[in-house]
Parts: sequence; C-alpha cells; structure tokens
Amino acid sequence: MYTMKTNILSSTLKIALLAIATRVVMDKVSRSGRKQNLDGNVVLITGGSRGLGFALAQELVKKGAMLALCARDAENLAQAEAVLQAAGGTVFTVTADVSQAAEVEDMVAAVIAHYGRVDVLINNAGAMIVGPEETMEIADYKHIMETNCWSSLFTTKAILPHFRAQQVGHIVNIASIGGKLSVPHMLPYSVSKFALVGLSQGFAAELAQENVRVTTVVPSLMRTGSPRNIDVKGKHKAEYAWFKLADSLPLLSQHAAVAAKTIIAGIEDRKRNITLSLNAKLAIGLQALLPETTAVLTEKVGAMLPSGSDKTSKKGYQSESWLTKTIAGFLADKSARKYNQF
Repeated sequence: MYTMKTNILSSTLKIALLAIATRVVMDKVSRSGRKQNLDGNVVLITGGSRGLGFALAQELVKKGAMLALCARDAENLAQAEAVLQAAGGTVFTVTADVSQAAEVEDMVAAVIAHYGRVDVLINNAGAMIVGPEETMEIADYKHIMETNCWSSLFTTKAILPHFRAQQVGHIVNIASIGGKLSVPHMLPYSVSKFALVGLSQGFAAELAQENVRVTTVVPSLMRTGSPRNIDVKGKHKAEYAWFKLADSLPLLSQHAAVAAKTIIAGIEDRKRNITLSLNAKLAIGLQALLPETTAVLTEKVGAMLPSGSDKTSKKGYQSESWLTKTIAGFLADKSARKYNQF
C-alpha cells in the first residue's frame, strides 16, 4: 500500500512538473518573434519623477523611448526632466494627482495631444505608511488605496479608448510583495497592493483579446531612497529605523537600477508577470506551499516590531535617529540622491 501511494505521488509530481515545463515552453513560443521594441515608443510613467519611476525613465532613455512623466510635485518633475534630457532623452511632463480621476483624464489627454499616441503605460505612482495597525485610521486606508490602486484603475480606464483605437497597447502595474503576502506594520499598503494585483490580473485576462498586454510586477524591497518620504506612525524613530535599515541593506533589498532593467526586459518580452528578486520569489513560494508556517513566521515578525499608539503621522526624514543616520543612512541617502528623492 505504501509503495503504491508513493508511486501515485511520484507520478502526480512528474505530471505536474511536465505541465509546468510545457506551459513555460509554450509561453516562450507564444512570445517569440514579437518582442516589443521600445525604440521610438511613447511610455507614460506615473510617479516618474523619483524612485523606481525615475530609475525606469533612465533605463528607457537608453532604449530610445520617448517619455511622458506624471507626478504631483512640479519642482521634482522639472529636476527629473533636466537629468533625463541631459542624458539625451525626449521628455514631456505633466503635473497631476493620479488619485483624482478628473486630473488623470486631463493628464492622459495632454500626453496624447503632445505625442499623438501612447504605447506603454506604467502605473508606478504609490504611497506608503508604516506603523502598528492600532495607529491607522480609515482615512489612512482610503488615502493609500486611492494612490496605490484607484489611480491605476483611473489611468487604465483613461488610456483604454486610445489603445483600442490603435489596436495595441501595453499596461504595466507596479505591485509589491506586499500584494502577495501581507506585511506587519504595513497593513494599508498591503491591502492596496493585494487589490492592485487582482485588478492587474483581471485586466490581463479581459484585455488579451484586444491586443492589449497587461504586466503585473511584484518587487520586494528596493534601494530607491524612498524611506525618507514615507509616512510613519507609532514610535516614529523606532518604526523608521527598522524600515529604513531593511530597505537599505543589499542582502534584503534590490538595487533600483537592476529592478528597472529587469522590468524593462520583461516589457520587451511581453511578460504577464514579473517577480523581481529571489527574496520575493521565495516568500511567494513559501506562502503557496506552507501557508500556515508563513502565517506563524509573519506573526513572529509582527511581535518583534515596535509597539506604539501615536496616531500622529510624520515623514521618514522627520523620524531620523542615530541609527538611521549611520549605517542605514549612508546607503539609503546615497540612493535617495541618485533617484531624486530630496
């Protein structure tokens, strides 16, 4: 009996592995011969003035793409535009808050009026708030959802008539490992990214018949210098310290330029899903295979993070301590300067 069960399990595993291998091969075949050439393409990036959006813009300039950058801060946009133009880039900028549907409509119309078309939309704009759940209010969830999820819905709905008219288009949604595995002390963020993953995968299935590719990107921590601009609640210095340290160390986080190159290579290959780092892949795999174990580990991590009940929100740069100004500070601030975070 034991031998029979073992043989059945072995056969099932072989069939599963064969099915996966077949799927991988078929997917590669389906993409072969139609690699997306970004040279001369118009690429619209929300949140393109700093962080990962700016890193993507820098790499896209090297590919010969023409850029449209959208962000809320006009000064930050101007700085990004100057750097990209100095590198030989063609850049058009629009100041807009993508969490507001009316502003998104106007922004997309302005880009199309300027270039005559858009080929790729990268939904990168995002916000983050860190702290114990007891410090979070409904307004925090609403704000993060509007910025991280609703904004992508607004831009997608605004660009779709254009993509349908030209009978081709590519939408790229920058989600997060927080959209696959809920991260303690980042609950509003995780909720928004889970929603974005569902939105992105749903659009991918529905728009495939219309020659509109949708790509879901799942990064983990990246060295973009973003911690200084996050919102922090609870014990501000302690909360900011753990996050900035985790976000800055090479073993835990990925270099922004490496992430950007991987995303762009995935766009060129017309991939539906891009998981950026080994850490993210391992976390997703652990969650899928051992959900109960993953839950226990997540609880342990949550128990180690600082408690606190202060609902006052402060920016990361307002929550510095001796620790964040030393080891983590050097690495994070170097990335912040490189990716226009100041």
